[in-house]
Amino acid sequence: MTTKMRSEIAEQPAALQATLDALLPRIGEVERLAGQTRQLLFIARGTSDNAAVYGRYLAEAHAGRLSTLAAPSIATTYRRRLDLDGVLAVGLSQSGRTEEIVETLAWAKDCGARTLAITNGGEQSPLAQAADLALCTLAGEEKAVPATKTYTTQLAALAVLALGLGADVDPADLRRVPEAVEKLVGDPGDLDAVVDGLADKPGVVVSGRGLAFSTALETALKLKEACYLHAMGLSYADLLHGPIAVVDADTPAILVAADQGPTLAGTVALAERVTGAGAAAFTVGGGTALAAAGTAALNGPDLPEWVAPLGLVVPGQLLTEALARRLGIDPDAPRGLNKVTQTD
Repeated sequence: MTTKMRSEIAEQPAALQATLDALLPRIGEVERLAGQTRQLLFIARGTSDNAAVYGRYLAEAHAGRLSTLAAPSIATTYRRRLDLDGVLAVGLSQSGRTEEIVETLAWAKDCGARTLAITNGGEQSPLAQAADLALCTLAGEEKAVPATKTYTTQLAALAVLALGLGADVDPADLRRVPEAVEKLVGDPGDLDAVVDGLADKPGVVVSGRGLAFSTALETALKLKEACYLHAMGLSYADLLHGPIAVVDADTPAILVAADQGPTLAGTVALAERVTGAGAAAFTVGGGTALAAAGTAALNGPDLPEWVAPLGLVVPGQLLTEALARRLGIDPDAPRGLNKVTQTD
């Protein structure tokens, strides 16, 4: 059985290549817009909010720009005006039609912010029309309800945004992403073992830190929406502050890290702590060090930490699709969900 979700996971290398080809030449436009600002405000919901977490870490860790995630209800429910002079407000919506995000981006502009949209909905989408500048991804139509290629192309657009902010990274690293993702689609690692390890479990903790935190959040969301697992996405720092008490023989952990970077050692130590307590620790990325510390390993991309999340999420997508089928769930159309979610 080939699901739409599985087909769209496989389309990601081409979608990423097309998106990068379209957006990398526009770094100068981002520079001009961002040059009028000093900090960033990311406006998003759901999967796009997880992408925004990646954008925040990129902006702060590599471009030195203070960043935060917006609470759209301040604009749409409390209707409170804020002083956003000097702020670059970045609205993210895969469809470009989520009314709350469009309204909040327009509110940010009215409050004095410069505005940028990241959407797969095209230049004519309401979000793109509301922004000073739109970075439109080229993922093509996504038919499965769980976002895959629209999420990874959002990350690609955020990486381009970081370059426009003057991030201290090598732009050539982005050109390596499509090939790295293609490799992961073909060889995600010990997928069957991880599916077996989760098939009879009611819940799972998914954890990463820093730039990998977005991947932990997104993987947990996918497992919740498509497999109906009680999946909790946490920074490993927050996990250690108490929630680690829920990790046991019935609640395994999925631990995510790039193959190198300042958070790898802590992730390895967490894997050792989890397995030492008698629980399973399934690992994603982290090279041989993290794989050796865990119970079963999914591969990560051969990419520097700043772009690793574009590949790290792929094994989690494949895991979600395979586990859903194992559980007898159609991953293309999870119960209670629609492709575009509107909130007040």
